[in-house]
This record gives sequence, C-alpha cells and structure tokens, in this order.
Amino acid sequence: MKRFCPGFSAPLIIVAVMAGCAHVPAVVPSDSDVVLAHHALTEENPGEPGQYGIRTLYYGSGTDRRRAVYRDSVAIRTDSVDASKLVDLGDSAKERNRYWGFTPEAFPINGRVWYPEGEGPFPLVLVVHGNHNMKDFSDPGYDYLGELLASRGYILASVDMNFINGGIRGENDGRGWMLLKHLQAWRAFNADGEGPFRGMVDMDRIALMGHSRGGEAVALAAAFNRLDRYPDDGSLEFDFGFNIRAVVAIAPVDGQYLPTGRPAPLKDVNYLVFHGSHDGDVTSFHGLRQYQRLTFSEDTDFFKSAVYMYRANHGQWNTVWNNKDRGPRSGRSLRLDALVTPDEQRQFAQVYVSAFLDATLRDNDRYLSLFRDHRVAGDWLPGTMYVTRYHHSSFQALATYEEDIDLESGSTQGVEIAADSLTKWKEAPLVLRSRNRTSTSNSQQNQAASLAWKRDSTDVIPSYRLALPPGLSTSWSLGPASTLDILASAEEGVDSLAVPGAAVDLSIRITDAQGTAASVPLSRYGPIRKPLDIRVLRRNLDESRFGETSELVLQSFAIPLADFTAVTPDLDLSALAEVALVFDLTPSGTLIVDDIGFASPPAGFLRHRVKAQSESNQL
Repeated sequence: MKRFCPGFSAPLIIVAVMAGCAHVPAVVPSDSDVVLAHHALTEENPGEPGQYGIRTLYYGSGTDRRRAVYRDSVAIRTDSVDASKLVDLGDSAKERNRYWGFTPEAFPINGRVWYPEGEGPFPLVLVVHGNHNMKDFSDPGYDYLGELLASRGYILASVDMNFINGGIRGENDGRGWMLLKHLQAWRAFNADGEGPFRGMVDMDRIALMGHSRGGEAVALAAAFNRLDRYPDDGSLEFDFGFNIRAVVAIAPVDGQYLPTGRPAPLKDVNYLVFHGSHDGDVTSFHGLRQYQRLTFSEDTDFFKSAVYMYRANHGQWNTVWNNKDRGPRSGRSLRLDALVTPDEQRQFAQVYVSAFLDATLRDNDRYLSLFRDHRVAGDWLPGTMYVTRYHHSSFQALATYEEDIDLESGSTQGVEIAADSLTKWKEAPLVLRSRNRTSTSNSQQNQAASLAWKRDSTDVIPSYRLALPPGLSTSWSLGPASTLDILASAEEGVDSLAVPGAAVDLSIRITDAQGTAASVPLSRYGPIRKPLDIRVLRRNLDESRFGETSELVLQSFAIPLADFTAVTPDLDLSALAEVALVFDLTPSGTLIVDDIGFASPPAGFLRHRVKAQSESNQL
C-alpha cells in the first residue's frame, strides 16, 4: 500500500525508483512509511464492517419516469415539494421538464436507504451527491458508505437530486432546502406506526453529508435549519429546527450560492471536510473557507477537522463518478496515473466518516485522537500523505492575525508579539492555488504570519515570541490537560526541502512568570512539510492554468501542556508568561503560522499518542 510510484506492483518498485519514475507524473515520494509507522489506537478499525445485518429499501414518488427504482420499488411513497422559489432552470426548463416529467413545483423526495437489522433507534445520516450528468445517476455512488455505516448501526439515506444536475447554476440553496425536506419526511417515517421505520430513527442524532456541490449544500442546510425564512425571499417560511449534530463535506465547492450576497455562515455544529490534492474538478481546497467561517459559542463542546489527502481526486469518493472528474474524456486532460486507487480513496473516507459519526452522533470518544493527530491511525490509512487540521470549541486565541495590521499585537487583549533576528516577518492573506467557476477570488478567507530565518555565525538564535498578560493562564484555567495549538507549514520554495528527508524543524518554548522554561520540538507532533507538488493536468499545463503547482494547507499541531512539565517539572502552568517559536533546529527556512492559542478539549483527544517520536522527529 505504501509505494513511491503510482501504477507499479511491489516487485517493480526498485526498478521504478532507479528509473526515477520517468514515465509517470511528478509525484512527491511518500513519507508514509515513517509518518504512519506508529499506530497508537487500540480500538477496532472504524472502517471495518460492524455487527449488524444490512437491509435496504427505496422511498420516493412511485411515479418517476426516468428512475425505475423510484417508480416500481419504493417501500414508502412520498409527496412532492415545491422548490420553485429556490431553483431556476433558466433556458433549459422546457427540455428538462419534458425529460423528467415534472417541474421545480413538484420535485420528488426520493432516496435509497441502507439500515441495520434491529429495533434501534439508530442515528440518521443523509448523503447527497453534487453536480454531474443528470442522466448518469449519482445517488447509487455512496453504496460503500451505506453498507459500512448500516453494519455499524447507522441509517444512511442517499438522496436523489439528479433532476437538479446538469447545466444550471445557483441552485445549491435548493439542494440544501431539499435535504431539510427529506428530514421532514424522515420525521414522518419514524412516527408512522405502520411503516418500516416506525420508532427506529433517532431524530435527535442527525448528520448531513455531501459531495462537491452537495458538500456546500449540507452546510447551507445546517444554516437554513436555524432560520424562520428563506434569506433571499422572506415569503418562503422555514419550519425545520432539526437536531443536526454533524456535517461532513467531501471535496465541496464554496460560494456557488451566497445567501443575501454573502458567504454562508455556519455555527455550533461538528464539521468534517476532506479534499484530494489531485481533484480535477474542484481544483483547490475550497472547503477550507467554510471551515474558517464555522464558529462556536462559548462553553460548547464542538470540533471541526479538515483533511487534505495527497493523490486523491474528485470522483473516486463516488463509485459512479470514479476518475471522470472532467466527464467521459477525463483521460485526455487529467493525469489519471497519479491517483491513489479507488479502493484506497474510499478506505480513507470510510475510516474518517465512521470515526467522525461515532464521535458526534454517539458521544463516543474512542476515535477523537484521530482528528487531533492522523498519525495515531497509521495502520488504517492508505499509504499516501495527509495534511490535517483540527480545532476544538474550547480554543482561546493568542494570535489569529485577523484583527488589525499591527504585527506586535495579539488577538487577546494584552498579548504582545516580538521577534528577534528574523529575515522576514509579515502577515498576509492565504490563497488557494485556483478559484472555482463561481468565485472571483482564490482567497482562503484567512490571514497568517510568515516567518523566515537564517542563522549566522553569532550565538543569536532567531525567535518569535508571544508575551501573555499576567493572570491569563489562570483565567483560561490552563493545566496539564490543556493543549498549545498551532497551525503551521513550511513555505513553498525552501531549497533545503527539495531533498527527500530534509525538513524544517523548530522548538516550541513556554516560560512562566518566574522565568522557568520548557521546550519541545514541533516535529514531534506531526510532519512539517512544504506544500506538496500537484500535477493534475497532462502536458505540464498546471502552472499555466493555475499559476501554482502546490496548495498551501496548514497542518495542526496540538501539544499537551503536560509534555512541557514532563521536560521541566517546575514549570508553573498557572502563571505562563510567554510562548515562543525558537528556530534552533534548522539553520534556515520559512514558516507560515496561524491560530496560536490554547484549548482544553475532552480527554479523548489526548488519549492516544504516537509513541516512537524520535523517528517522527527526523521528518
């Protein structure tokens, strides 16, 4: 599973490496044999089938002209809904209405269901596809998730929205609203004393999952769920109010629909988003923007996680789409031989989605550490590279770089920033390597600091320091179970990183009011890579098409404060005075940093640790 050159079987690896992989696209040699070498989780693999037998059925109109299963095989008949205020078919209306046999005034509520054998109640998960050829039906493509989740005690319904697919635009509000109408249908299914789901559905434990445009639609549904009226036409009243605990966005677009002309907000929901580096459709990690906009109220227990999977594409998350990111002729424009296999890509999705649902719908903390540090699941993940991001609602910021243009001010009153002997110190917006068709900007909607250093012959060690006001650690109740959280990445173009195995490293030092200090190497908590090289297009067209051949995705590092007191037992965590990034482990480099602060997450996030840290330090 862990290989350097795509397309080679194990006996040919040596030959391929000696040949320099000349016949395949430029793919960064994987470091997974080191990064994923120290599996720490002792629980069962969440990506493996569970104890329940699996049943399937269809619900729908029973009159569908184009979908035989929703005409002849429905176990539950549903009423149509009027989506005309949200979906405009434009010039194609006549042709589309003739093909489907219905208009937006009568959209069907169709779905295919995988569910456990048993009485329940079981958590409910809806999954919705994105835009695709409307005649190449997309809803069967999440069968691998349906079968897994049903075996593990979840009800999964794959929602049919093929009738919204095709060449129309600006319809994602309709997709989100349709998901909520499906939830209304499920509430009725559960209450029907004669139906197959009577009393079987736990309507207090709901997750929404979407792919591509569906990945934006699930966030819109979660936002609409809190509203009384449609943002763009108050004459359409909403009456939803479901207990949506979790949202999963798979390679989502962002900004396809802008409620009242603004990016859609999201608040107080657990959120997982993942994206493939070699996505030939949504060619940048646009889900990072929704991740950035998601906010949490004080004194809540939510988290969000983002994962960037190297060599994954757009379509292999769906068994119907597969590698056809640009339609049937994808092989003419896309470098398909750079991809991980479909089974590997779906294996990743099964592990992360199943673990996320256990954590958010079942309040089970056994897999929480996977979202803090992906290395703890080395035996479960395909042998490629990952950049992972994590944020718990308890996070309190020292510096997010969003509030002003003063380099010396932090994000919390009284936090002061200083630097010594840096060759560059600036704050700037982060950008994606490309914009999508619905956006005029490639902004990540996020600011960060860029720090460069080059040590000379003097004894001065470059540093970047955040001074804390007196009493802050006490007012924030910091202790051994708290973590110091940092987002970081080496910057593209660092020459020393062109050599496999070479990497930036630095020390993270905290000091208390008495001057007692403790340091740990940042690399102990994850790989500090430069952005990974991406060649999606054939004929070396990536640079001319996108301008960049890499994507800057910052990696999360969460350092338990107990690790500092293990180094220096006299360190007083109740009287911390300074957090410093000390550039003492690499002679030169450039680091992008963001969201420096403290969190006090539940114990499950800290339970499992990578043990063989000395090897990880060499990355």
